[in-house]
Amino acid sequence: MMSLINSTRYLQFSSLPPFSHSFSFSSSSSSSSSSSSNSVISLTRNYCNGFHKASNSAKIHLHSSSTKVCSLRSNNEVSGTTTESNQSLELKNKAVEVAPGLKGTIIFLLGMKSTMKTNLGKVLADALRYYYFDSDSLVEEVAGGEQAARDFKESDEKGYRESETEVLKQLSSMGRLVVCAGDGAVQSSTNLSLVRYGISIWVDVPLETLAAEVIESGDKDPLTSDEVTVKLNQLYKEMKDGYATADGRISLQNLAYKLGYEDTNNVTTEDVALEVLKEIEKLTRVKKMMEEAARPF
Repeated sequence: MMSLINSTRYLQFSSLPPFSHSFSFSSSSSSSSSSSSNSVISLTRNYCNGFHKASNSAKIHLHSSSTKVCSLRSNNEVSGTTTESNQSLELKNKAVEVAPGLKGTIIFLLGMKSTMKTNLGKVLADALRYYYFDSDSLVEEVAGGEQAARDFKESDEKGYRESETEVLKQLSSMGRLVVCAGDGAVQSSTNLSLVRYGISIWVDVPLETLAAEVIESGDKDPLTSDEVTVKLNQLYKEMKDGYATADGRISLQNLAYKLGYEDTNNVTTEDVALEVLKEIEKLTRVKKMMEEAARPF
């Protein structure tokens, strides 16, 4: 459960409109900053338009009874047939229960880059009928690609950090988003203040799992297993205090133990998504209790 301090700041920043289609930025004399802002605006608008088109092909049917049931059927689904697993159905039912209290509040997923974190963001967005964004991917696209973003960071780190902030500023002005936030989100007080416009969840994946992903990908630097582990440990130590500012934390190791799994690899994305929704439910319940306590007699 989040601390009282985090509860208070969540209440302070969670009263946002359901979704904002207006985009505003502070004026800047720098033409490169202006160009970056315009690029972010264009990208987010295009992605949101694409989401609307995709979501129009599906309908959500909410059935009110003693037990709430959510059934998601695409236009191509044959009536009377069900392909969803019990786990997926449970996740959608929980999303229906949580959504009214959430009121479109943006969700930020913090933590080290991992397949689980990415997939979790997409699953949560689908369950809640939210938009999904990856802040690092947006920065890369604004820069002109992954390699261009890497070169940009090496040649002008200050400019790169400003781009990260611009992306977070744009996303935090909107509602109904699940955002996989890069490490830049917890590396400055400005970015942390933007993350506080929503609910933040630290997705804590074991370092051995992250190391295995890096090694299997064979990406970028040809490091040995030990070198990858050392590098990830160092990064974790640098970032953990920032991650710990999140409103809630979901540890894959703890969740595996809770579910009776011997290996964290047995934990599914749906397992984690359901746990995140339960954590969000706690946060919104605390918010409601504090609001009721603040009402005059």
